[in-house]
Amino acid sequence: MEADAVAAKKGHHKSKSGAKANKRKEHDRRKKGQETQPNRGKNKKAFAVAHGNKTKRSVQRNLDRQHRKDHVPLLDRSTTEPPPVTVAVVGPPGVGKSTLIRDLVKHYTRHTLTHIRGPVTVVTGKKRRVSFFECPNDLAAMIDLAKVADLVLLLIDASFGFEMETFEFLNILQVHGFPKVMGVLTHLDGFQQNKRLKKTKKTLKNRFWTEIHQGAKLFYLSGMRNGSYPQREIHNLALYVSRIKFRPLVWRNTHPHVLVDRFEDITDPTKIEDDEAVDRTVCMFGYVRGTHLKQRMKLHVAGVGDLYMRSIEEIGDPCPLPDHDPAKGARRGLSAKETLLYAPMANVGRVTYDKDAVYINVPDIHFSRPETVLDDDADGKVKVEAVESGGGSRRRRPVPAGGVRDGSDSDDDGMGSGSDSDSDGGARGGAGGRVDAEGVALIKSMQDVSRGIDESIDRSALSLFKGSAPLRDVAPSERRGGGGSGSG
Repeated sequence: MEADAVAAKKGHHKSKSGAKANKRKEHDRRKKGQETQPNRGKNKKAFAVAHGNKTKRSVQRNLDRQHRKDHVPLLDRSTTEPPPVTVAVVGPPGVGKSTLIRDLVKHYTRHTLTHIRGPVTVVTGKKRRVSFFECPNDLAAMIDLAKVADLVLLLIDASFGFEMETFEFLNILQVHGFPKVMGVLTHLDGFQQNKRLKKTKKTLKNRFWTEIHQGAKLFYLSGMRNGSYPQREIHNLALYVSRIKFRPLVWRNTHPHVLVDRFEDITDPTKIEDDEAVDRTVCMFGYVRGTHLKQRMKLHVAGVGDLYMRSIEEIGDPCPLPDHDPAKGARRGLSAKETLLYAPMANVGRVTYDKDAVYINVPDIHFSRPETVLDDDADGKVKVEAVESGGGSRRRRPVPAGGVRDGSDSDDDGMGSGSDSDSDGGARGGAGGRVDAEGVALIKSMQDVSRGIDESIDRSALSLFKGSAPLRDVAPSERRGGGGSGSG
């Protein structure tokens, strides 16, 4: 019966007509390199232009859009590992510049900055780093930052509108080459009516497009929650910052410049003590952008003037891009260890050492010496052996458990008690009978302990009943005949 049931089963028959069969035939033709629709476009009546004027306008519009994207090709002078992209956060006071930088840094690195000082560099992707810089409310700083910024985040207070600082910075950008500009509307939580909020957004967007260009990107930050902007809105802004493409500007592509991350004054301190107005020697650190720098080149330092560069040296990258291993294939994302943060003026990020760095020597503990040991006397009390030196010989003598030694004790070699004051095992004694406090003596006596707390607990004994033999734990190697405990 079972054999007949198996034989009675019908076999699978491929469909010879229908959507599935047509799809399989089309796949076979494509695999063989044949045309899937050989007659398409040959019937002039079926594939003729239905609306001539509409098609003409569509073709003309596409050609105009393509022509606007055509530019004279510029030589890209960036190295294989390009410097970080400079993002300037510009806006009037109280608009939320520091909060925006803090939220963007936290989005990329999961690190919260308390103070925003100087450039803050983060790794945002597999091949991109971004340096955020907060533009102060100063005309000179606006001019200097407009020359080096690759992207400008223009913050606008929606409850107030465009302010004087916003228009001044836009006019400065027109002089030094207009970089990419993205607008960010803040303080939107002050609007109680949704209708008024939509009208304000539309008005500010049209005004922003008039100043920049039609279609300029404008983001909205609805309001602050617990001192920060909403996470989803920061995520959308961070995506545009990480993926936006830049076209090299002519002036920046032909002039080398450095946005200084940190600087050090390496002038001889003795010269400063003699004359405070002496010429200083300053070492500056930063990424070189544009063309290459050469020694003895004349540089302009913002706020100082024209100076000659004495020397230039390449140092290790404090915020490197993640390494790429061809054997592992393409990366899908960055790990937590690869999302680095470098903000030296804000006292966070990785620490780099160079030949001009100042090292701080942390002294060792001078309370004890290797010759000092701790032993147990017969009563189980701790006693300290202090090392005495004198007359070219060294010997040890016991000190009471308290670590305090009477100053009347003198050396047998005729030396004064001053040599005993340097012994580190216990308290310091001298001719005047100086005695350290009990707390200091206790700490000094604990410097060179020979046994840890866990080992002391293992050696301790416990009496369950009055007058009974104490019990203690025995190591497996010491057990005999399966006995689990022994007398203390």
